[in-house]
Amino acid sequence: MLRNRILPAAIIALTGAVIGSFLMMLYASTHFVAVTGAPHDPPAAAAAPLSNGGGSDQERIVNAVKRVKPSVVAIDVSVNGRQYIPVDPIMQQFFGQQGPGVLQPYSAKDSGSGFIYGSQGYIVTNAHVVRPIPGAQTTSITVVFPNGQKVPAKLVAANVGADLALLKLTDTRQLPPGLALADSDKLQQGQWAIAIGEPYELQQSVTVGVVSAFDRSEPIQTENGQMMTFKGLLQTSAPINFGNSGGPLIDMNGEVIGVNQSTLGGRAQGIGFAIPSNTVRRVVDAMIAHPGITQPPAQAFMGVQLQGVTPGFRNQTNYRGQGGVAVTQVVSGSPADSAGIQPGDVILQMNGKAYTDAGALSTAIGKLRPGDHVNIEVWSQGSKRLAQVTLGARPDIQQAAPDQQQP
Repeated sequence: MLRNRILPAAIIALTGAVIGSFLMMLYASTHFVAVTGAPHDPPAAAAAPLSNGGGSDQERIVNAVKRVKPSVVAIDVSVNGRQYIPVDPIMQQFFGQQGPGVLQPYSAKDSGSGFIYGSQGYIVTNAHVVRPIPGAQTTSITVVFPNGQKVPAKLVAANVGADLALLKLTDTRQLPPGLALADSDKLQQGQWAIAIGEPYELQQSVTVGVVSAFDRSEPIQTENGQMMTFKGLLQTSAPINFGNSGGPLIDMNGEVIGVNQSTLGGRAQGIGFAIPSNTVRRVVDAMIAHPGITQPPAQAFMGVQLQGVTPGFRNQTNYRGQGGVAVTQVVSGSPADSAGIQPGDVILQMNGKAYTDAGALSTAIGKLRPGDHVNIEVWSQGSKRLAQVTLGARPDIQQAAPDQQQP
């Protein structure tokens, strides 16, 4: 009897549930179409941005700069000594020889940038920032922090060939953290690069560009006017202005990918150079282990001023040959002078290779070493002859007088 009553009730309840579900679906399809469907999908829940990879590129750059800025410093340098001034600056520029000149007192102030390295009070910067004139004495170095605090520092070591120097603060209390060095071998062309420094003594300036190229070898005029050839440089489009030298070039994680060094100057815009972080790590660790001044290897020196063979040169010398590089001046007592090379001669070949471009011949000589012997075919006063030249060591430009030269 009870069973006969439950069965009809269950059938009625099931039928009502089916009808109710159908009515709800019909209601939803007519009333919620405006807020659902493909054009109006609800936003997916986003994960919290990562500290080193989340957010837009602009946000990451801003955060990287904020993290790094407290550890980027300005460096003020006072230099005193005596400077050798040649009577003929043009001859000095081309030859670097100790010709006639005068010895004058030299006093100047220079500035650059740097950053904290490690936790022992070390500051990394460029060698040309703290040694602006070869032979002159750096009398005082002051490190200026972003909050205005000034701390004296001493020069621990400098590698002139790598253009890196290491300073040590006299007071290491309450220092910001040292900056981390990235692996520059993993850099990719086109990734963001951020330069931080003190250009033109404008405190804590930031410029942004990209990593443009790798392994550049460039003859660069440093901020003191010296010409030096540096190899293995990192090229960037981030502007590196006067005073940026020694400051860090960082990536969007705030890690140092290079040390700002120089720019190509007036010849082009957006071409700057930095010393890669892996080179910085290797050289700085060596300077910590072996303090002192490390000079670059001596460059070969022949003692000739070269130019292309021009119509004017042909008229003056009656040279009618094809090709060659004209010799316009010869340094007295130089290897070229000892080999009998004279102004008005034409160098046709060196070690069996013909040359027609003065720059190419100068570059070839620069790749050799002092003491190397070169065989030169020379046209001289209407006839050809062979000359053997033993190359010497190129003296420094703007170096001190002979009695003041550094070992």
